[in-house]
Amino acid sequence: MRGRLSRLAAGLTFWRLVLAGLLALGAYATVVRFGRGLGAATNLSDAFPWGLWIGFDVLVGVGLAAGGFAVAATVHVFHITHYKPIARPAVFTAFVGYVLVIVGLLFDLGQPWDIWHPLVMWNPRSVMFEVAWCVMLYTTVLALEFSPLVLERLGLQAPLRLVRAIYVPLVVIGVLLSMLHQSSLGTLYVIVPDKLYGLWYTPWLPVFFFLTAIAAGLAMTIVESYLSQRAFGRELEHDLLDGLARVTVVVLGVYLMWKAQDLTHRGQLALALQLTPEAVMFWGEIGLGVLLPIALLTWPRVRSNRTALFFAALLVVLGFVANRLNVAVTGMARSSGTHYVPSVLELGVTFSLVAAGFAAFAWAARYLDLFPAARPELAPSPKSTAAARAAAAKAAVQPSPTASGWGIAGLWVLLLAGWALLTVARNREATTRTPAAALASQTARRSLAGVRPAAWPAQPRLPAAFSFPRAAGSPGAVSFDHASHIDAAKPRCAHCHREQFSLLRKGSPLRGRLVMDRIRHGELCGRCHNGKQAFGVVPGECDVCHGQ
Repeated sequence: MRGRLSRLAAGLTFWRLVLAGLLALGAYATVVRFGRGLGAATNLSDAFPWGLWIGFDVLVGVGLAAGGFAVAATVHVFHITHYKPIARPAVFTAFVGYVLVIVGLLFDLGQPWDIWHPLVMWNPRSVMFEVAWCVMLYTTVLALEFSPLVLERLGLQAPLRLVRAIYVPLVVIGVLLSMLHQSSLGTLYVIVPDKLYGLWYTPWLPVFFFLTAIAAGLAMTIVESYLSQRAFGRELEHDLLDGLARVTVVVLGVYLMWKAQDLTHRGQLALALQLTPEAVMFWGEIGLGVLLPIALLTWPRVRSNRTALFFAALLVVLGFVANRLNVAVTGMARSSGTHYVPSVLELGVTFSLVAAGFAAFAWAARYLDLFPAARPELAPSPKSTAAARAAAAKAAVQPSPTASGWGIAGLWVLLLAGWALLTVARNREATTRTPAAALASQTARRSLAGVRPAAWPAQPRLPAAFSFPRAAGSPGAVSFDHASHIDAAKPRCAHCHREQFSLLRKGSPLRGRLVMDRIRHGELCGRCHNGKQAFGVVPGECDVCHGQ
């Protein structure tokens, strides 16, 4: 008995104790969630129904699995076999990620026992229907792609031959499903243009979700390789990780340029230059998760250093997490009129799922052939041996470019500066908020027991009517009155002010010239005055608008 206790105590490490604590917290949160309902376990409300479990457990879990389809397609479809050693850990990561996504969905659904409904109750016009089918189908495909590791371990040759015979078609199906799913998650937020903040809302959101998922999936493979080397001494060869880092830089660069062009085109770039909580979180996402990793990973010295490469890849993953949380939480908070902070039990479920994912990967790295044996090396020549020794000696003298004391200190300074700016921005908004809006914010934080708020945010004060400049040859001036164009009780400001007319360019809301040709072609006023939503432009009836 004493010997068993001694062996048990010897096996207890700090990280194993942390893992046990997180799993225990998750178990307690599970009992509360399914025993007393969402209202007892979360800070969600009717005004803010999707919180941490959707933003992190679903959106992040799916995105981090993107490395699986990217690497599998590279190896098995495009036959770039150089990256074959990466395929197994990438596919396993994707499989674990999707399983945890399903578990997270079960926590968030109000009636999780009805999760099978999409199988028989078809609604192909629903985005959620497409997401549900992609999750189910791709998880099944990933399980089949992952099965050779288990079959090899168990020595089951007949089913192993069968899976290998259909492996390439499975990969093709998995690539298609994953591409659909990554982009369809972005589509979920395309249908809420009046709710999602302008820094994140864009019709290109499905494409942005797809690009960032690929970058994060590749970076996650680098992170896992480093952690596996630290824990089990098993990792991928460094030249493969260097290749992943180069691809990650290209994907992040494309995303950054596309994002900047989109913000500029839609007239939303000025939102990033204001002192608001959304702007601070936006720069935290772009600065630490895109700009800094691009700068680091384009530096050969960083890519050649194992710790520095891990540090840069970790920044990509953290930036991806910030992006998904910004879309799901930060970007939706302002329109909801409430302030959402996850409860301890919500955090407990999320942390326990992350801990379960790491535990599953550790188990696979220990007991399955997840990381193949290193490629045999050719006998080195005396000249190359001397050069390698010199490079090793130089690397030993030089500290890691990012994991040095200055690098870590600089990162902490940036994080503290961001936190200070976020605090200042929130205090600034709190002092300028009207009493009615403050009351609405407090009362909107209600439980799901059906308690309605005492008051919604106050109606906006509409601008006074104004006249557009009259051009030469115009039959008369055109005046515009907000009161006759919107329902003041339910204003949809973003319907016009997102792309057609900017709220931020005071005195010059238009981009380009105000001419009739643009209106006839469906721009500006013609977007609604098309004869369908509102009266259209009819020749000879100029006085309908001009001369008022």
